Amino acid sequence: MFPRLAFLLLATVLCAAVNFKLYLKDGSDQLVREYQVEDGRVRYYSVDRSDWEEIPRDLVDLEKTERERQRLEALRRERAEEDRTERKAEREFRTELHKVPLEDGVYSVSGDEALPMKQAEPKTKGNKRRSILKAITPIPVVAGKATVEIDGTRAELVVADPRPAFYIRLEKTERFGIVRLRLKKESRVVEDVTIVPVTKETIEEQKEVEVFRQQLAPGVYKVWPVEPIEEGEYAVVQFTQDKMNIQVWDFAYRKRQP
Repeated sequence: MFPRLAFLLLATVLCAAVNFKLYLKDGSDQLVREYQVEDGRVRYYSVDRSDWEEIPRDLVDLEKTERERQRLEALRRERAEEDRTERKAEREFRTELHKVPLEDGVYSVSGDEALPMKQAEPKTKGNKRRSILKAITPIPVVAGKATVEIDGTRAELVVADPRPAFYIRLEKTERFGIVRLRLKKESRVVEDVTIVPVTKETIEEQKEVEVFRQQLAPGVYKVWPVEPIEEGEYAVVQFTQDKMNIQVWDFAYRKRQP
């Protein structure tokens, strides 16, 4: 005997949230909203006829019916949970978007605040030694070398989170990400540039940090590192690949002192 039959004989089985099939032993079925087992009869609400009906209990395959009802109810609960999770994510998404100021720029995420970052002024500096070599070489076979740098060896903005997050709102968004800067005597190198002989094609090399990128709205993004970063100097950058067109917002990551 189906283990729940004794209980079903005494209890009312309701499933108002989802329709299911009441299976009969002759192989047919009825689409019902709920059913009750009472005094050797099964009383059920027929979806097709929108009314209550009765049938002898011996004609109903209660085991198969209850198994199907439970399966559909579990599926309903699963979908309800998915909907709840999705609605929660949408609310959090809208809340996060409202944090981003309407003015174009890059913002550091600090708790519930979005703090504007100061844009640095990148400068291109060439390699003087290679310039001399090019001058004495009869044909242009020496590749030009240059660096894109920003002044100073330390950023004003210091973050203590090894996975800092940033909002980007720009009217024209191209490639963007986070790069680690290389220290020089009085500056920080954003990227190395190679100028190919004859074609004058430029090849830009940056020490990119692997990041997640999330679009919050057209022209509005959130970016943060996939893995915790090491202490040092960094920058959020936007650039056009190999076009010598780069914008820089610098920051540093340092651990909090105990």
